Amino acid sequence: MTDLGGPGNHRARGPGDGPEALASQIADAVETLTTLWSVAAQEASLRLSPHQLRALRTVQGAPGLNLTALADGLDIGPPTASRLCDRLAAAGLLERAPHPDTRREVQLWLTTHGQRVLRDVAGRRAQALATALAAMEPAEREALSRGLLGFLAAQDTTPGADEAEGL
Repeated sequence: MTDLGGPGNHRARGPGDGPEALASQIADAVETLTTLWSVAAQEASLRLSPHQLRALRTVQGAPGLNLTALADGLDIGPPTASRLCDRLAAAGLLERAPHPDTRREVQLWLTTHGQRVLRDVAGRRAQALATALAAMEPAEREALSRGLLGFLAAQDTTPGADEAEGL
């Protein structure tokens, strides 16, 4: 059972239950979620690295973006982004097309196959997460939901939250 510190908590509350201790628990949960996410992605119809998936999701979110924008969004150099796009295009996931107004610029688009792969990965990830959530008690899921909403609301009011969104 997940310890959320709610009414059913069987542990005594002590000095280690403050924001720092909770931050450590959240960091552990995020690592577990990252592993769950990665395993679900690796079980998809086409195995892609987290970097490749992130590139595809970036293009999905901004169809037609150029290579420089992709490199900036992934925080990598343009040559690395170009090689990444070469591999994704060779796999039939990404298409490069000349920009209609700028001859030197190339636009990036997901292919139908790329869209299908992303849907497959998203579906597997959602199922893996749903399985984990189903193992929790209803009260734990409700507490988690409330806590996440509170966390998101606090982030929206925290100075510098806009810069952290790109992470």
